[in-house]
Order: sequence, then C-alpha cells, then structure tokens
Amino acid sequence: MIPELGNFALILALLLALIQGTLPVIGAARGVPSWMALARPVVQGQFVFIAIAFFCLAYSFVNNDFSVMNVAQNSNSKLPLEYRFAATWGSHEGSLLLWVFMLSAWSVAVSVFSRRLPNEMVARVLGVMGMVSVGFLLFLLLTSNPFDRLLPGAPEGSDLNPLLQDPGMVFHPPMLYMGYVGFSVAFAFAISALLSGQMDATWARWSRPWTTVAWLFLTIGIMLGSWWAYYELGWGGWWFWDPVENASFMPWLVGTALVHSLAVTEKRGSFKSWTVLLAICAFSLSLLGTFLVRSGVLTSVHAFATDPKRGIFILAFLVIVIGSSLLLFAWRAPKIGLGGKFELLSRESLLLANNLLMMVAAGSILLGTLYPLLMDALELGKISVGPPYFEAVFVPLMTPAIFLMGVGPLARWKQASLPELAVRLRWAFGVSIVTALLMPFVMGEWKPWVSFGLLLAFWVIASIVVSLLQRMKNSGKQGLFAKLAAQSRSYYGMHFAHLGIAVFIIGVTLVGGYETEKDVRMEIGDTVEVGGYTFRFNGSKKVAGPNYMADMGDIDVLRNGEKIRSMEPEKRVYAASGMAMTEAAIDTGVLRDLYVALGEPLENGAWVVRVYHKPFVDWIWFGCLLMAFGGALAVTDRRYRLAVRNKQREEIDDRKVAGKKLPAGRKAPAGPLIPGGRKA
Repeated sequence: MIPELGNFALILALLLALIQGTLPVIGAARGVPSWMALARPVVQGQFVFIAIAFFCLAYSFVNNDFSVMNVAQNSNSKLPLEYRFAATWGSHEGSLLLWVFMLSAWSVAVSVFSRRLPNEMVARVLGVMGMVSVGFLLFLLLTSNPFDRLLPGAPEGSDLNPLLQDPGMVFHPPMLYMGYVGFSVAFAFAISALLSGQMDATWARWSRPWTTVAWLFLTIGIMLGSWWAYYELGWGGWWFWDPVENASFMPWLVGTALVHSLAVTEKRGSFKSWTVLLAICAFSLSLLGTFLVRSGVLTSVHAFATDPKRGIFILAFLVIVIGSSLLLFAWRAPKIGLGGKFELLSRESLLLANNLLMMVAAGSILLGTLYPLLMDALELGKISVGPPYFEAVFVPLMTPAIFLMGVGPLARWKQASLPELAVRLRWAFGVSIVTALLMPFVMGEWKPWVSFGLLLAFWVIASIVVSLLQRMKNSGKQGLFAKLAAQSRSYYGMHFAHLGIAVFIIGVTLVGGYETEKDVRMEIGDTVEVGGYTFRFNGSKKVAGPNYMADMGDIDVLRNGEKIRSMEPEKRVYAASGMAMTEAAIDTGVLRDLYVALGEPLENGAWVVRVYHKPFVDWIWFGCLLMAFGGALAVTDRRYRLAVRNKQREEIDDRKVAGKKLPAGRKAPAGPLIPGGRKA
C-alpha cells in the first residue's frame, strides 16, 4: 500500500509540474494575473506530493519491504538503521527521486522568498523550474520507477554496496545534489531574463544569492566526497580525476565564474549576456553530470548500447534543455548586450579574464572526461585519460587565475592604474616571494614545485591583508573595530573564500611534495619508520560488526621511543555480499595525518600494511570549509536583508495609500521600489 501511495504521489506531482511549467509562463506572456498567481500554490503542492513519495520510499527501506524491487536490490535486514535510510538514495532510482525532491525544495524556497519580485518574473522562474521537473518526473515514472514491485517479494535483500555503508553516504549525496539542483534556479532566472528582456542590476541582485547558495552546497558536497574517498578507499588519496568527480567539479568551476560575473552585473551593469550564458552552462553541466553518472555510460559504453532506454531519455532531455536555452540565448542576447563599458585594465577586465580561465579549465576537464567515451563508442580504440593529463592542463590554467585573484579586489572599477596597483601590491609580492623561498626549508627539503605552489598561496593571503589595510586606511578616523564592523559581509565573504583557496593550495602543495608512504609485510613485533614516527604491529583480532566480520589490527605509534597512541585499522567482510572492505585508521592533527590500512593477510599472522605520513592534508578540507563560510557570509549581506525589509515597508505603504484618498496635488508613487530602495 505504501509503495502504491508513493507512486500515485509522483503521478500527481507530474500533473502539477505540467501546470507549473505552462500556465504561469503563458500568463506572464499574456499578462493574465490569475494564471501567474497559480505558480506559488502549484509549486508548494508539487513539493508536498514529492515529499510524500520520498518518505514512502524511505519507509519501505527502513521497514525492510523487500516486495519493492529497489529495496530488495539495495538493502538488507541486517543493515543498520541509518544506512537503511541512506539507502533510499543509494540506487539509481532513489538518487533520482532525491534529485526531484531537492528540485521541488528549491522551487518552494523561490516561491517563499521571492515576495519582493515582480509577479511576471516569479511566474517565469517557477515555470522554467516546472519544465525541468516535468522532464525528471517523466524519467522517474517511465524508466526508473523506485516503487516497482517484486512479486513474490524477496525473503531477504541483496544489501547496500559496502562502499556506501558509511556516514559519508548520509551527508555527501544530499549536499552534492543541493548544489547540482541549485543551479537550476540560476538557470531559471537566466531564461526568465531572456524571455522578458529584463537584464539589469536588479535582476542580478535577485539571482546572485540563489547562485551563491547553490555554489556553497556544491562546495561542501565536493569536499565531503573527497574526504569520504580519503578515509574509506584505503589508498590515502583525496582526488583521483575520476569521471564522477569531474562531473561535479565542472559545474563548480562554471558556478564560481557565474558568482563573480553576477557581482559585476549587479554593481556595474556589465557582463549581462555573458552572465546569462554562464548560468545556462552551469546547469547544463549539472545535467551532463547526471547523464554520465546515471546512464551507465561510464561503466561501459557497450552496456549503454545494449540497454539504452535510460541513457537515451537523459540524452534527449539534455539536448532539449541545452539546445532550446542556447537557441533562446542566440536570439535574445544581441538585444541585451554586454552592458557597461570598461577599460582594458580594470576590475571588470580582470574578472572577465578570470571567468574565461575558469571556463577553459572546465572545457579541458570536459574534453578529458568525454574523449575516451567517444573513442570507445566509435570503436576507435580504448584510451585512458588520467591525472597526468588533467594536472598538465589544469595547473597552467589556474596559475594566472590565482594571480588575478590577488590583483582583482585591489583594482578600481571601470579603469585601473598599473602603477597604482604595483605600489599597492609590492609588499604582497615581496612577502609571498620570501615565504615561498624559505618555507620549503622548514619542511626539510627545498623543492621547486612546492615553492611555486606556496608562492601562489601566500600571494593570495598577502593581497587579502593589503586589501584590508587599504580599506581601513580609507574608512575615515573611526577606531579599528568600528572600521572592521563597517565593512559589508559580502566583502568579508569574498576574502574568506579567497583565503580558503589559499589554504587549499597550501594543503595540496605540501601533502603532494612531502608525503611519505611504505607498503610493508609486518609480523607481530615488527616496526616500520615513516615520517619520523615508528609503527609497531602487535597482531590482529577478529571483531564482529552489525552485518560484517572484521580483522582488526593493533598498531602502536611511537615518537622518540614513547608511545603516543594506538591505531586499529580493519579489514571487513560483509556477510550479505561477501565483499571485503578496508577501513583505515587515521590519526588526525593540524600539521599532519598518520594513515594506516591493512592489505592482505599472510602466513603466521602477518599482514601487508600500508603506512602513510601526510603533512597538512587536512588543510585541503579546511580550505573548502573557509570557501563555503565565505559564501554563507556573502549570502547574508546587509543589502539582501534590506531588500526584504524595503519590500515589506513598500507593501504596508501601498495598503495605506489604497485605504485612504490622497491629498489634492499629491500623486501616487510612479512605480514600485526595487531592492535597495531605488525606484524602478
């Protein structure tokens, strides 16, 4: 009964999505207020039905309803409760239902927090999101129904993939999908602007917070995925340039460019058509990532050709969405134009150069991801494009981008002076050079690539300090704390995000340059030296988990002959699937990680043991957290809060004006106030 209820809820949600994607858009085009007014209640109704469907599936997983094929294939009665719930999105069908649920949640958020927007704009934005919902709901119901029955029901489930039986499964996919789907809001605002022809600072101010929140979630999602791979896979790596990783990284790069481009459009009225194109590309890459991951083409091109229904549906949807949006852009963009003019050397030009570098970097990753698939599909041979290609292409593109990151915030809008910039940044450049030359010696060995990476990181940090000092100098005669408090959250958000990039670079550079590892055979009592630490193997013992048996190693860590801690890596074998998994033991510190993983058992109680010393590796994820924190600060900037208050004040004034006759000689307000208090 519960699965049928969920299936029926999806059908009702599809009907509401069809209304959402048509009537409000037609109403905005024809000026029919009643049709436009349908957008908000229809969106909220659709959310309710999709939420019902999602929780029906979750209920089936939690209660071990193995008559549902999805549950029988991806769960087991011995699976811990938290993983039974997370298994809701552990399959192809469940993850798509999560995608649709996130899309409906974003739509509701837009409907609730867009009261200050013109009704025509809201109708178009929600209408575009409704069209996207129609595509995914059709895909769910026609090719990937999560509620398909298995009759008779299975006595027991096959189990969730042991790799997914981890706390990372609870948090990583929802965060990643919140970012993926969040770019649909930026896409909807862009299409709405093309349809209406309204492309100005006000439009950018409306669109920018939504884009920043999506970017924030995607940043956290990618960070969690990297951290999960680091501790779960047992290899000690944090990024592998895997196609699935690339599928999330490409929209992040374009989304980063979009956030900066929206800032220029909002503040200077420039980059109008370019900003719209970035919004289209960011969401298109999110859809492309869905195609790559969910069509099965990454597993095998030939398997995709044998059972192509799902892949062809996604591919057709991708072509329709991207093709129609690019055609609309080609038709309307010339009328909108780029906007305000600026000189060759200005903050605008530096941001544009950075945008172009981000786009080229995303394009290079796209090429490296798709080219092997294309070669295989055309039967031209199998090739592998791995880290050497991506690093050889990506790093040279990011080097000038990081340099511009330090220069841009100190350049003037419209026209900057090269001598003035040189004077402002001379100390930043000097400090970064000296630090980059000396710091590798602190690590024990000078390496040119390490020095180069540190140069870029400390260039960004030093330029942030210069920018803050310049702001304090230009803020009058107030006290220091008053000057600091006077700066906007958006300003601090920018610097925290840039600081996060610098911290990330430091982590990547130092762990890449100075990590040490040993893969050794260890019997009871054997020791191995790694990174100045001694690891002593004391043997292993059998332990039982809720749905697995494990060999747990006992390893003491010594420093200068003194024991500082014990580490207990595991080799697990899951009962339902028989799959073996490595659970690494990690001792985390501010300046280093000690990482121990069990390999294969040998005779006489011996084991193959992998031991790593990873300096500054946690700075990688700390840098990502700083980036996300910067995005959160920017979203809560004062001008966005004031926009809401101004709209509320405006609505109260309108009601007062409507409720009494105006005095002779006075005119009603000529137009509504736009965010920021200025008249439209």
